[in-house]
Amino acid sequence: MAADASAPDRSELLVRSARTSDVRAMRDLIEPYVRRRILLGKELVTLFEAVQEFVVAERDGQVVGCGALHVMWEDLGEVRTIAVAEGALGKGVGHAMLVALEERARRLGLSRLFCLTFETDFFGRHGYEEVAEQVVGPDVFAELVRSPDGGVAEFLDLAHVKPNTLGNTRMLKRL
Repeated sequence: MAADASAPDRSELLVRSARTSDVRAMRDLIEPYVRRRILLGKELVTLFEAVQEFVVAERDGQVVGCGALHVMWEDLGEVRTIAVAEGALGKGVGHAMLVALEERARRLGLSRLFCLTFETDFFGRHGYEEVAEQVVGPDVFAELVRSPDGGVAEFLDLAHVKPNTLGNTRMLKRL
């Protein structure tokens, strides 16, 4: 008898900080979303450089999800690059990683989290709301504009990046 694809996965899910040994699996998780223009691509070197920002979800010793928290300012972070293996979709992996990233944000002293996403229902269920206006004041904007990070430039809607490159929605949550 075939297993019901909608049946909950009873094996234990572990969400933990990513390690360098996870980076290639993270790239493999992210790549199908890049091909479908849901996530921006990341070079392998960039993933290694940012590994400390990532958590991974592991089930039965396999990495089935990854996601990152990027600190943008003293009170503001961005949830980035959440990717879940196709076979693990709808089984709580994204939820568990987002909870872990939000807890990490609280420990760092952040009070607001931003994301650019197509998954508005998922983030909405977690308390994120669509925003259209600038979410930082002019002084912070002037500081953030100095960042070389492309994600920060997109957050600020700077002219040197295509506005809303992927056509996704800007969302914000107050922790």
